[in-house]
Amino acid sequence: MVDISPDTIILLESGFVTLNATVVFTWLVMALIVFIAWLVTRKLSVEPPLSRSQNLLETIVDYMRSQIREITQDDSDTYLVFSGTLFLFIAVSNLLTIVPGYHPPTGSLYTTAALAICVFFAVPIYGISKMGTVAYFKRYMQPTVFMLPFNIIGELSRTLALAVRLFGNIMSGTMIVAMLLAVVPFFLPVIMQVLGLIIGFIQAYIFAVLATVYIASATRVHQVKPQEIR
Repeated sequence: MVDISPDTIILLESGFVTLNATVVFTWLVMALIVFIAWLVTRKLSVEPPLSRSQNLLETIVDYMRSQIREITQDDSDTYLVFSGTLFLFIAVSNLLTIVPGYHPPTGSLYTTAALAICVFFAVPIYGISKMGTVAYFKRYMQPTVFMLPFNIIGELSRTLALAVRLFGNIMSGTMIVAMLLAVVPFFLPVIMQVLGLIIGFIQAYIFAVLATVYIASATRVHQVKPQEIR
């Protein structure tokens, strides 16, 4: 049976330094995204004919903008950097599973928890920047002050749900493929691998959409009128 979690795969160990597959492949994914972005954008053109890579990049960005605009009913550029980065990182991490020897960092609960924590802090940052500190935190006491602990628990529970949902789906896909490889080492695992790629892309989309929904709700739901702050 192959290793399931990338946390258990030690690639380098020297003294106090231990690098497992989660850390190494996380940095490789980030480096790959940065390199591709640099490669595509170094010769941008506003006049046709545009290169195929620029057309592909603009198509991806336009798609993300349209999705964000539909969710938030607001300026998509406000959320594009954060939500778009989440989507690209998770999607690339999952799609690279076709490379032999690669283990998706999203198969580690540490990675998915870190992504969920980023969303957890992004929500108040966006909310405060748009509504102000007093107005944002006052929404936790709507419709009554007794709702404060429940609203806080809700914030924490959805952060946990984000992490566990992504981790569970990626981990389950890896386990199924590993078991099928041990039993039926030919065509069926290949089919499951293709399905795993589709599921990985869908999970990236769902994670980014939920993050955008949480952030948008922090800036729109229960907005406090100026006279209520006094």
